[in-house]
Amino acid sequence: MAWDVVTFGEAMVRLSPPNFGRLEQAHSLDVQVGGAELNTAVGLARLGRKTAWVSRLTNNALGRLIANRAREAGVSTEHIVWTEEDRAGVYFVEFGAAPRASSVLYDRKDAAIAHVRPGMIPWGTVFSGARWFHVTGITPALSPTAAETTREALQAARAAKVQVSIDLNYRAKLWSQPEAGRWMTAFMEHCDVLITTEEDVERVFGISGKDYEDVAAQLVKRIPLQVVAITLRENPLVWKNTWTAIAYRAGTVLRTPTYEVEIVDRLGAGDSFAAGLIHGLLDNDLQKGLDYGVAASAIKHSIPGDFAWITPQEVEGLLKGSGLRISR
Repeated sequence: MAWDVVTFGEAMVRLSPPNFGRLEQAHSLDVQVGGAELNTAVGLARLGRKTAWVSRLTNNALGRLIANRAREAGVSTEHIVWTEEDRAGVYFVEFGAAPRASSVLYDRKDAAIAHVRPGMIPWGTVFSGARWFHVTGITPALSPTAAETTREALQAARAAKVQVSIDLNYRAKLWSQPEAGRWMTAFMEHCDVLITTEEDVERVFGISGKDYEDVAAQLVKRIPLQVVAITLRENPLVWKNTWTAIAYRAGTVLRTPTYEVEIVDRLGAGDSFAAGLIHGLLDNDLQKGLDYGVAASAIKHSIPGDFAWITPQEVEGLLKGSGLRISR
């Protein structure tokens, strides 16, 4: 099948104590599945796009759980590389409330995706007829072989004339700033659209500015990107933020409304933004992408789990200014 969007990366089983509990208190755990690139594929599938997620999973109950949840959300798993070795990654989330921030504890060492190697995935087949490829800075941070495989995928996407977006997604628990800077700078020659935050641009590329419009302009001056999209979150409270973004292209800054979000679960919000942005860009409409990205991710804040269980009608309704009265 020809895919609208192919994504590549890790997904893990997510476990969290209910009712804002701490792990040390827990007698039960809620089970979800999440991972940046899978979350983005889900968001796009929910917006009506044909999506496939590429990864490497261990053929056990947890690996099959991850794949099952991807398919349940409308994402193809036909290009997953299955192995009898290694393990599925797990992560734990404690949801906080002011003044206690939410926190994440990872248990992902030696996960199957970390042992992916160049040559394992038939990228020519994966990208046959595809329109878009999306990956994040988390995937190459998992291991040197994962970084090499990410480069292989980006080169194959470019050879197949597939548009490429990269979400910078710097993770200090996975690699150092100099290491991230080396790899991500090398990847930029294969990137058309960069999605990031002002903070991650400084950490990875050493670029800072007077505001995020200035940061985007400096980025494009250094790296010949078609589009830079920067999300902006203000955090007055753990459970209530303001959320918006800009897009920068050819010297022009595009803006979109700012939303006040009451947070049920903020994990996956940035990935939902990426989904909406790509959705608009597939229609060659950057403003639509920016608007859909911020609206979709604003709604995602209200949904438990990493996945954006949204509909196009909900996104369009928010863009039109629908209120908060009960829909009935």
